[in-house]
Amino acid sequence: MKFSELLARLELSADTHSFGSQSDGDPELTGVAAVQSATAGTLSYIEGAKFAAHLQDTQASALILPLADELQAQASDRGLAWLATEQPRLQFARAIRLFYRPFQPAPEIHPSAVIDPSAVIGKDVYVGPHAVIQAGVKVGDRACIQANVTIYPEVEIGENTLLHANCTIHERTQIGADCVIHSGAVIGGEGFGFVPTPTGYFKIEQSGYVVLETGVEVGSNSTIDRPTVGETRVGRGVKIDNLVQIGHGSTIGANTVMAAQVGMAGGVKVGRNVVLAGQVGIANQAEIGDGAIATAKAGVHNDIAPGAIVTGIPALPHALFLKASAVYRRLPEIYQTVRQLKKAIR
Repeated sequence: MKFSELLARLELSADTHSFGSQSDGDPELTGVAAVQSATAGTLSYIEGAKFAAHLQDTQASALILPLADELQAQASDRGLAWLATEQPRLQFARAIRLFYRPFQPAPEIHPSAVIDPSAVIGKDVYVGPHAVIQAGVKVGDRACIQANVTIYPEVEIGENTLLHANCTIHERTQIGADCVIHSGAVIGGEGFGFVPTPTGYFKIEQSGYVVLETGVEVGSNSTIDRPTVGETRVGRGVKIDNLVQIGHGSTIGANTVMAAQVGMAGGVKVGRNVVLAGQVGIANQAEIGDGAIATAKAGVHNDIAPGAIVTGIPALPHALFLKASAVYRRLPEIYQTVRQLKKAIR
């Protein structure tokens, strides 16, 4: 498509604080690419100083730039078509959708799928090869259930939800509309519940529910456990990366994001718009306030206030952690100083 057509289809306007400009030509765009590896005919973007240097040598035909006069002037000097916006990455994400759409099979029920007669399947649903849908399951309109998915009894799947191959949805789980569950994920599996006795551990049956609200995405090989009683709830728009463990009875607020290998024990309460970076660990019953951020590998043993940023094991306020880290690096020097002072005192 032409660059001018791209701008029109992105529906940019002054009201969104975005505006466009282009060189004498109107290049034909055939795809998108990273700025450092772009080729002629592709669209790319620059966001942040780290990638700004690539503007001088990128082979992209068009760029999405931040609202930075210097970068815009450089793009014009090179004869590149460009668009300036407050959120280059967001507009690039929107542009990708104009060039690429994920695989979406046509509605059908594959002959090898096993569907209990009591299951209710909505309109225009795809059920792939060897999928298993057990008793009492309800599947909403336009849902997509890929090959080898297993859905246990009494599960509800919302409309437009996509279950990728080989994921497993355990009994009585409720998954809302427009959700995506990636391959290998297990939703609603048994929580880890045992009572110690003199003769061993007595298993506590996990009789609760898992509820995923609208627009939740769960990455590959992640697990969300059902509780002994009550529910484990994941709020609207939550995005969960691969290899994440959410313990039984936890509650995740809307629009929270979790990077890979986050692990939380049971009964954790996470607020809205929280960011949990890679390998964050959260102890039983901890509460994390709205808008808080836990940086990579933080070990959260206590509650975190709304809006706080914490780092380290155990997690400390980020500013305090940086001060402590500076001292830690100087420990050999401090140790030698202490030894010298002890000698002087003697």
